[in-house]
Amino acid sequence: MDWGTDLWDQYDIIDKHTQSGLDLVEKYVKFVKERTEIEQNYAKQLRNLTKKYSPKRGSKEEQECRFTNHQSFLDVLNEMNDYAGQRELIAENMMMNICIELTKYLQELKQERKTHLSEAKKAQQSLESTYKQLDSSKKRFEREWREAEKAAQYAEKTDLDINATKADVEKAKQQAHMRSHVAEECKNDYAAQLQKYNKEQSQFYFTDMPLIFNKLQDMDEKRIRRLAQGYVLFSDTEKHVMPIIGKCLDGITRAGNNVNERNDSLAVIEQHKSGFERPGDLEFEDYSQGINRTSSESSLGTPKGPLDLLGKNKSKPFWLFSKKSKPTATEDFGHLPPEQRRKRLQQKIEELGKELQKEVDQSEALGKMKDVYEKNPQMGDPASLAPQINQTTQNMERLRGELSKYENWLTEAGGRGDTLRYSSQSFNNNGAHDTYSPDGAHSDEGTPDPSHAIYAEFDDDFEEEELAAPIGQCTALYNFPGSSEGTIAMQEGEVLSVVEEDKGDGWTRVRRSNGDEGYIPTSYVSITLNK
Repeated sequence: MDWGTDLWDQYDIIDKHTQSGLDLVEKYVKFVKERTEIEQNYAKQLRNLTKKYSPKRGSKEEQECRFTNHQSFLDVLNEMNDYAGQRELIAENMMMNICIELTKYLQELKQERKTHLSEAKKAQQSLESTYKQLDSSKKRFEREWREAEKAAQYAEKTDLDINATKADVEKAKQQAHMRSHVAEECKNDYAAQLQKYNKEQSQFYFTDMPLIFNKLQDMDEKRIRRLAQGYVLFSDTEKHVMPIIGKCLDGITRAGNNVNERNDSLAVIEQHKSGFERPGDLEFEDYSQGINRTSSESSLGTPKGPLDLLGKNKSKPFWLFSKKSKPTATEDFGHLPPEQRRKRLQQKIEELGKELQKEVDQSEALGKMKDVYEKNPQMGDPASLAPQINQTTQNMERLRGELSKYENWLTEAGGRGDTLRYSSQSFNNNGAHDTYSPDGAHSDEGTPDPSHAIYAEFDDDFEEEELAAPIGQCTALYNFPGSSEGTIAMQEGEVLSVVEEDKGDGWTRVRRSNGDEGYIPTSYVSITLNK
C-alpha cells in the first residue's frame, strides 16, 4: 500500500499531512532549544552556588580546611562544579547534534516538499489545459453540427419549394454540403482532442501523481525516521555523561565517608591547645591576722597557679566564658598561648632554616663557580661573581641572626611554657605577659629567675644538635689539601664516614672519627654506601 495508489484523490490531505510533519520537527527543535537553555541556566546556577560557598583565599574558612568535615565540604563543592560542567556538556551536545542538525534537515525537507508539490501543480495545469482544448473542440463540433443540420434542412426545404429556382436549390445544397464537411472536420478534431485528453488524464492519475505522492510518502517517512533518531539522541546525550555524573556523585559520597570526627577533634586540640594549666584553688586571705605578705610572697620559685600571674588581683577568679580583648600580634608571637607560641616559633624557625639552606647552597655554588673561573679564566671573570657572593653572604648573616633570635625565643617559650596557667590577666592589651613583684609593683617579665638559669644551663647540654648518622664509608684515592672553606683535608688511603651523598655538584660530605666534617671531591674517593 502506498499513497499514490490508495490516496490518489487525497491531494489536500497529503499536503496538510506533510506540512504537519514539518511543523512537528520545528516544534521538537524549539523544545530541545528550551531544554538546553534550562540546562545552561541550571549549570550556571550550580557554578554560582559553588562559588558562593567556596572559601576565599586566605580567609578563615580556608584555614579550617585542615578539618576533614571542612575539606569534605570543599570536595562536595568541587564535585558539584564538575557536575555543572557535565550539564553544560549536555546542553552543548543537544544543541549541536539535535537542534542544529534537525534545523538544517528541516530546510532540506521544506525544499523537497516544495519541489514535489510544484511538480504536481504543473501536471495538474497541463491536464487542465488539455481539457480546455477538448472542451473548445467539443463546443465547436456541437455548433458546427447544428449549423450543418440547419443547412441540410434548408436545402431539403428549398428543393421541395416549387417557387425556388434551380440555382437557389443548387446553392442550398452546396451550403449544406459545406456545413456538413466542416462539422465532420470538427468531429474529427474533437475525437482527436478527446483521445489526447484521455491519454494525458490516464498519465496524470496512474503515473504522474502516484509517483509524486509516493515521493512525498518517502520524504515523510525519512522525516519520521530522522525525528525518531532525534528522540533517541535526546536520551543518549544525557546517558553519555551519566558515567561521569556518577563519578561526581561517587566523589560526594567519598567525601562524606572521608569525614573523621576523631581526627577533627584531635586537630582542634592541636590547633588551639594553649599549654596553660588549670587554675588552682584560691588561697584564704585572713585579714584579721597580721601576716607579713612581703616575706611570704617574695620567696623564689616557679608560679604555680593563676594567682601568681594576677598580682594585685589574686582574689579574682578565672572565668572561661569571659570576653578577652584581642591581643596585638608581636614578632615573637608572645600574644599567643605557650603551646601555640612554641608551634609558631618552630614553624618560623623551619622556614628560616630552609631559606638559610638555600642561601648556603647558593654560596657554595658561587664559590665553586669562582674556583672554576680562577682556574679557567676563559670561562668567565671571577670578579663578576663578587656582587652575588656579597649579597648571598649578607643574606646568610641576616638569616642566621633571625634564626638565632627565634631560637632564643623558642628556648624562652619552652622554659616557661610548662608552668604558665590560665589567667584573666595573662595578656595585656599589647599582647605581652604582665607579672608583678611581691610588693605589687610592676616588674619586667624578662628578668631572669635564678632557678631558671640553672635549668637552662642543664637543658643546653641536651639541646646540642645530634650528628647525622653515616650512610656509608669512603677511602681516599688521592691526597686532598682541603684549603677552601667548607672542605676537609684527607690523605691517600684514609677511611672516612660518608654523611651526605654527592648532589650532582661533584662534592661529598664526610666526617672523621674525631667529628670533623667537610666536603671532598667525589672523584678523589671510593665510596661504599650502607645497604
